[in-house]
Amino acid sequence: MKQNESSMTSLISSFGRAYHRDHDEPVIFNDYLAKELMSEAAYHEVQGYMTKGISFFAPELAEQLKSDEEKLKWVVQTQLAPTPLARSAYTEQVIANEEQLGLSQYVLLGAGMDTFAFRKGKNLQIFEVDHPATQQFKKERVEKAGWELPKNLHMVAVDFTKDDLAKRLVAAGFDPQKKTVFSLLGVSYYLTKEALQELLNDLKTLMTEGSSIVFDYADQGLFGSEVKRVQNMLAMAKQGGEPMHSAYEVGELEKMLEAAGLLIYEHLNPAEIQAAFFKKRTDDLKAFEHMHYIHAVYRGI
Repeated sequence: MKQNESSMTSLISSFGRAYHRDHDEPVIFNDYLAKELMSEAAYHEVQGYMTKGISFFAPELAEQLKSDEEKLKWVVQTQLAPTPLARSAYTEQVIANEEQLGLSQYVLLGAGMDTFAFRKGKNLQIFEVDHPATQQFKKERVEKAGWELPKNLHMVAVDFTKDDLAKRLVAAGFDPQKKTVFSLLGVSYYLTKEALQELLNDLKTLMTEGSSIVFDYADQGLFGSEVKRVQNMLAMAKQGGEPMHSAYEVGELEKMLEAAGLLIYEHLNPAEIQAAFFKKRTDDLKAFEHMHYIHAVYRGI
Protein backbone atom coordinates (compact mmCIF):
# COMPACT_ATOMS: atom_id res chain seq x y z
CA MET A 1 0.00 0.00 0.00
CA LYS A 2 1.40 3.37 -1.00
CA GLN A 3 0.92 6.55 1.01
CA ASN A 4 -1.05 8.30 -1.73
CA GLU A 5 -3.31 5.26 -2.22
CA SER A 6 -4.21 5.01 1.46
CA SER A 7 -4.68 8.77 1.61
CA MET A 8 -7.11 9.00 -1.29
CA THR A 9 -9.16 5.99 -0.18
CA SER A 10 -9.60 7.35 3.33
CA LEU A 11 -10.32 10.89 2.10
CA ILE A 12 -13.04 9.70 -0.29
CA SER A 13 -14.73 7.86 2.58
CA SER A 14 -14.49 10.97 4.77
CA PHE A 15 -15.88 13.10 1.96
CA GLY A 16 -18.96 10.91 1.65
CA ARG A 17 -19.73 11.28 5.36
CA ALA A 18 -19.03 15.03 5.37
CA TYR A 19 -21.09 15.72 2.25
CA HIS A 20 -24.01 13.73 3.62
CA ARG A 21 -24.00 15.62 6.88
CA ASP A 22 -24.05 19.00 5.12
CA HIS A 23 -26.37 18.29 2.18
CA ASP A 24 -28.80 15.44 2.89
CA GLU A 25 -31.95 15.34 4.99
CA PRO A 26 -32.65 13.36 7.07
CA VAL A 27 -29.14 12.42 8.16
CA ILE A 28 -28.42 8.70 8.41
CA PHE A 29 -25.04 9.05 10.09
CA ASN A 30 -23.95 12.36 11.61
CA ASP A 31 -20.16 12.49 11.35
CA TYR A 32 -19.83 16.18 12.19
CA LEU A 33 -16.03 15.91 12.43
CA ALA A 34 -15.31 14.29 9.06
CA LYS A 35 -14.88 17.53 7.11
CA GLU A 36 -12.69 19.12 9.77
CA LEU A 37 -10.42 16.09 9.89
CA MET A 38 -9.91 15.95 6.13
CA SER A 39 -9.46 19.78 5.83
CA GLU A 40 -11.30 22.26 3.63
CA ALA A 41 -8.70 22.03 0.87
CA ALA A 42 -8.85 18.24 0.71
CA TYR A 43 -12.66 18.38 0.76
CA HIS A 44 -12.74 20.56 -2.36
CA GLU A 45 -10.09 18.42 -4.06
CA VAL A 46 -12.14 15.25 -3.58
CA GLN A 47 -15.32 17.15 -4.52
CA GLY A 48 -13.86 17.96 -7.92
CA TYR A 49 -12.65 14.40 -8.37
CA MET A 50 -16.07 12.92 -7.55
CA THR A 51 -17.92 15.43 -9.75
CA LYS A 52 -15.87 14.28 -12.73
CA GLY A 53 -16.72 10.70 -11.75
CA ILE A 54 -20.14 11.02 -13.40
CA SER A 55 -18.49 10.17 -16.74
CA PHE A 56 -17.36 6.83 -15.26
CA PHE A 57 -20.43 5.94 -13.23
CA ALA A 58 -23.16 7.18 -15.57
CA PRO A 59 -21.91 8.71 -18.84
CA GLU A 60 -25.51 8.84 -20.07
CA LEU A 61 -26.28 11.36 -17.30
CA ALA A 62 -23.25 13.56 -17.90
CA GLU A 63 -25.21 15.73 -20.33
CA GLN A 64 -28.61 15.43 -18.65
CA LEU A 65 -27.36 16.73 -15.31
CA LYS A 66 -26.42 20.30 -16.10
CA SER A 67 -24.80 21.57 -12.90
CA ASP A 68 -21.75 20.21 -11.09
CA GLU A 69 -23.82 20.11 -7.90
CA GLU A 70 -26.37 17.79 -9.52
CA LYS A 71 -23.61 15.53 -10.81
CA LEU A 72 -21.87 15.44 -7.43
CA LYS A 73 -25.07 14.67 -5.51
CA TRP A 74 -25.90 11.81 -7.87
CA VAL A 75 -22.44 10.25 -7.54
CA VAL A 76 -22.37 10.56 -3.75
CA GLN A 77 -25.92 9.41 -3.10
CA THR A 78 -25.98 6.60 -5.65
CA GLN A 79 -22.45 5.18 -5.53
CA LEU A 80 -20.30 6.56 -2.76
CA ALA A 81 -22.27 7.02 0.43
CA PRO A 82 -25.03 4.40 0.97
CA THR A 83 -23.01 1.49 2.36
CA PRO A 84 -20.46 3.46 4.43
CA LEU A 85 -23.19 5.57 6.01
CA ALA A 86 -25.54 2.74 6.93
CA ARG A 87 -22.87 0.31 8.14
CA SER A 88 -21.31 3.01 10.35
CA ALA A 89 -24.72 3.92 11.75
CA TYR A 90 -25.45 0.25 12.43
CA THR A 91 -22.08 -0.36 14.08
CA GLU A 92 -22.42 2.63 16.39
CA GLN A 93 -25.90 1.43 17.36
CA VAL A 94 -24.33 -1.89 18.35
CA ILE A 95 -21.63 -0.11 20.35
CA ALA A 96 -24.22 2.02 22.19
CA ASN A 97 -26.25 -1.07 23.07
CA GLU A 98 -23.19 -3.03 24.19
CA GLU A 99 -22.03 -0.14 26.39
CA GLN A 100 -25.21 -0.69 28.41
CA LEU A 101 -24.16 -4.33 28.83
CA GLY A 102 -20.65 -3.85 30.16
CA LEU A 103 -18.58 -3.17 27.06
CA SER A 104 -15.01 -2.15 27.94
CA GLN A 105 -13.10 -2.09 24.64
CA TYR A 106 -13.75 -1.29 20.99
CA VAL A 107 -11.33 -2.41 18.25
CA LEU A 108 -11.65 -0.93 14.77
CA LEU A 109 -9.93 -3.19 12.24
CA GLY A 110 -9.09 -1.01 9.24
CA ALA A 111 -10.07 2.21 11.02
CA GLY A 112 -9.18 4.61 8.22
CA MET A 113 -10.36 8.15 9.01
CA ASP A 114 -13.05 7.02 11.46
CA THR A 115 -13.85 9.73 14.04
CA PHE A 116 -15.67 7.62 16.66
CA ALA A 117 -12.95 8.11 19.29
CA PHE A 118 -13.25 11.89 18.93
CA ARG A 119 -17.07 11.89 19.14
CA LYS A 120 -18.07 9.06 21.46
CA GLY A 121 -16.87 6.17 23.62
CA LYS A 122 -15.27 8.23 26.39
CA ASN A 123 -15.63 5.30 28.81
CA LEU A 124 -14.14 2.75 26.40
CA GLN A 125 -10.60 1.81 25.57
CA ILE A 126 -10.52 2.26 21.79
CA PHE A 127 -7.96 0.57 19.55
CA GLU A 128 -7.63 1.70 15.94
CA VAL A 129 -5.82 -0.96 13.90
CA ASP A 130 -4.62 -0.05 10.42
CA HIS A 131 -1.79 -0.24 7.92
CA PRO A 132 1.17 1.93 9.02
CA ALA A 133 0.86 4.24 5.97
CA THR A 134 -2.84 4.86 6.52
CA GLN A 135 -2.36 5.40 10.23
CA GLN A 136 0.50 7.85 9.72
CA PHE A 137 -1.66 9.80 7.27
CA LYS A 138 -4.44 10.02 9.86
CA LYS A 139 -2.05 11.21 12.57
CA GLU A 140 -0.91 13.98 10.27
CA ARG A 141 -4.52 15.00 9.64
CA VAL A 142 -5.28 15.01 13.36
CA GLU A 143 -2.30 17.28 13.95
CA LYS A 144 -3.28 19.65 11.11
CA ALA A 145 -6.81 19.86 12.52
CA GLY A 146 -5.34 20.96 15.83
CA TRP A 147 -6.80 18.01 17.71
CA GLU A 148 -5.29 15.99 20.51
CA LEU A 149 -5.46 12.21 20.50
CA PRO A 150 -7.87 11.11 23.27
CA LYS A 151 -6.13 9.35 26.15
CA ASN A 152 -8.37 6.32 25.67
CA LEU A 153 -7.39 5.95 21.98
CA HIS A 154 -4.62 3.51 21.08
CA MET A 155 -3.41 3.56 17.49
CA VAL A 156 -1.97 0.17 16.55
CA ALA A 157 -0.05 -0.02 13.28
CA VAL A 158 -0.42 -3.48 11.74
CA ASP A 159 0.49 -4.89 8.35
CA PHE A 160 -2.00 -7.76 8.21
CA THR A 161 0.15 -9.60 5.67
CA LYS A 162 3.06 -10.09 8.08
CA ASP A 163 2.36 -8.77 11.61
CA ASP A 164 0.84 -10.68 14.53
CA LEU A 165 -2.41 -8.84 15.28
CA ALA A 166 -2.88 -10.35 18.74
CA LYS A 167 0.63 -9.51 19.87
CA ARG A 168 0.37 -5.93 18.58
CA LEU A 169 -2.96 -5.35 20.31
CA VAL A 170 -1.88 -6.80 23.66
CA ALA A 171 1.35 -4.77 23.50
CA ALA A 172 -0.81 -1.64 23.04
CA GLY A 173 -2.75 -2.39 26.23
CA PHE A 174 -5.60 -4.55 24.96
CA ASP A 175 -7.03 -6.96 27.55
CA PRO A 176 -8.46 -10.20 26.07
CA GLN A 177 -10.39 -10.83 29.30
CA LYS A 178 -12.55 -7.73 28.88
CA LYS A 179 -15.72 -7.54 26.83
CA THR A 180 -14.90 -6.14 23.40
CA VAL A 181 -16.58 -5.29 20.12
CA PHE A 182 -14.48 -5.64 16.97
CA SER A 183 -15.58 -3.94 13.75
CA LEU A 184 -14.44 -5.03 10.30
CA LEU A 185 -16.14 -2.68 7.84
CA GLY A 186 -15.63 -2.63 4.09
CA VAL A 187 -13.05 -5.42 4.23
CA SER A 188 -14.55 -8.92 3.91
CA TYR A 189 -15.13 -8.79 0.15
CA TYR A 190 -11.50 -7.84 -0.50
CA LEU A 191 -10.23 -10.88 1.42
CA THR A 192 -10.14 -14.46 0.21
CA LYS A 193 -12.41 -16.76 2.18
CA GLU A 194 -9.35 -18.47 3.63
CA ALA A 195 -7.97 -15.13 4.82
CA LEU A 196 -11.28 -14.18 6.47
CA GLN A 197 -11.43 -17.54 8.28
CA GLU A 198 -7.86 -17.07 9.47
CA LEU A 199 -8.68 -13.59 10.77
CA LEU A 200 -11.77 -14.87 12.62
CA ASN A 201 -9.68 -17.65 14.15
CA ASP A 202 -7.09 -15.10 15.27
CA LEU A 203 -9.78 -12.93 16.86
CA LYS A 204 -11.15 -15.77 19.00
CA THR A 205 -7.88 -15.71 20.97
CA LEU A 206 -8.70 -12.09 21.85
CA MET A 207 -12.32 -12.64 22.87
CA THR A 208 -14.00 -13.46 26.15
CA GLU A 209 -17.59 -14.71 26.34
CA GLY A 210 -19.92 -11.91 25.24
CA SER A 211 -17.36 -10.18 23.02
CA SER A 212 -18.50 -9.75 19.43
CA ILE A 213 -17.72 -8.63 15.89
CA VAL A 214 -19.64 -6.43 13.45
CA PHE A 215 -18.91 -6.71 9.74
CA ASP A 216 -20.46 -6.30 6.32
CA TYR A 217 -20.33 -8.83 3.50
CA ALA A 218 -21.55 -9.32 -0.06
CA ASP A 219 -23.93 -12.12 -1.01
CA GLN A 220 -23.38 -14.49 -3.92
CA GLY A 221 -25.42 -12.38 -6.30
CA LEU A 222 -22.66 -9.75 -6.30
CA PHE A 223 -20.47 -10.86 -9.18
CA GLY A 224 -23.31 -11.66 -11.57
CA SER A 225 -25.41 -8.65 -10.64
CA GLU A 226 -27.21 -6.77 -13.40
CA VAL A 227 -27.47 -3.63 -11.23
CA LYS A 228 -25.38 -0.89 -12.84
CA ARG A 229 -24.08 0.65 -9.64
CA VAL A 230 -22.96 -2.78 -8.41
CA GLN A 231 -21.11 -3.30 -11.69
CA ASN A 232 -19.59 0.16 -11.25
CA MET A 233 -18.39 -0.72 -7.76
CA LEU A 234 -16.74 -3.93 -8.96
CA ALA A 235 -15.11 -2.16 -11.91
CA MET A 236 -13.84 0.70 -9.75
CA ALA A 237 -12.32 -1.71 -7.22
CA LYS A 238 -10.58 -3.67 -9.97
CA GLN A 239 -9.36 -0.51 -11.69
CA GLY A 240 -7.99 0.73 -8.37
CA GLY A 241 -5.88 -2.41 -7.99
CA GLU A 242 -7.95 -3.89 -5.13
CA PRO A 243 -10.48 -6.23 -6.77
CA MET A 244 -13.26 -7.78 -4.71
CA HIS A 245 -12.62 -11.47 -4.14
CA SER A 246 -15.38 -12.98 -2.03
CA ALA A 247 -19.14 -13.25 -1.70
CA TYR A 248 -21.01 -15.56 0.66
CA GLU A 249 -24.17 -17.46 1.44
CA VAL A 250 -25.31 -16.83 5.00
CA GLY A 251 -25.11 -20.55 5.79
CA GLU A 252 -21.49 -20.56 4.68
CA LEU A 253 -20.71 -17.64 6.98
CA GLU A 254 -22.51 -19.33 9.87
CA LYS A 255 -20.12 -22.30 9.59
CA MET A 256 -17.07 -20.04 9.36
CA LEU A 257 -18.17 -18.09 12.43
CA GLU A 258 -19.02 -21.24 14.38
CA ALA A 259 -15.50 -22.54 13.72
CA ALA A 260 -14.24 -19.43 15.52
CA GLY A 261 -16.67 -19.78 18.41
CA LEU A 262 -19.03 -17.09 17.09
CA LEU A 263 -22.82 -17.19 16.70
CA ILE A 264 -24.84 -14.77 14.59
CA TYR A 265 -26.84 -12.51 16.90
CA GLU A 266 -28.24 -10.26 14.18
CA HIS A 267 -28.20 -10.35 10.40
CA LEU A 268 -29.53 -7.54 8.19
CA ASN A 269 -30.17 -8.16 4.51
CA PRO A 270 -30.52 -5.29 1.97
CA ALA A 271 -34.30 -5.02 2.47
CA GLU A 272 -33.87 -4.81 6.24
CA ILE A 273 -31.08 -2.24 5.86
CA GLN A 274 -33.39 -0.22 3.61
CA ALA A 275 -36.14 -0.30 6.23
CA ALA A 276 -33.79 0.53 9.09
CA PHE A 277 -31.81 3.39 7.55
CA PHE A 278 -33.34 4.62 4.28
CA LYS A 279 -37.09 4.42 4.86
CA LYS A 280 -39.28 7.11 3.26
CA ARG A 281 -36.39 9.01 1.68
CA THR A 282 -37.16 11.09 -1.41
CA ASP A 283 -33.56 11.35 -2.67
CA ASP A 284 -31.27 8.77 -4.32
CA LEU A 285 -29.93 7.29 -1.09
CA LYS A 286 -30.98 3.67 -0.72
CA ALA A 287 -29.50 0.42 0.59
CA PHE A 288 -26.87 -1.08 -1.68
CA GLU A 289 -27.82 -4.28 -3.45
CA HIS A 290 -26.18 -7.53 -2.25
CA MET A 291 -24.67 -5.96 0.90
CA HIS A 292 -25.48 -7.42 4.35
CA TYR A 293 -24.47 -6.67 7.96
CA ILE A 294 -23.73 -9.19 10.70
CA HIS A 295 -23.29 -8.87 14.46
CA ALA A 296 -21.83 -12.14 15.79
CA VAL A 297 -21.21 -12.92 19.48
CA TYR A 298 -18.44 -15.08 20.94
CA ARG A 299 -19.72 -18.00 23.00
CA GLY A 300 -16.47 -19.89 23.34
CA ILE A 301 -15.42 -23.28 21.98
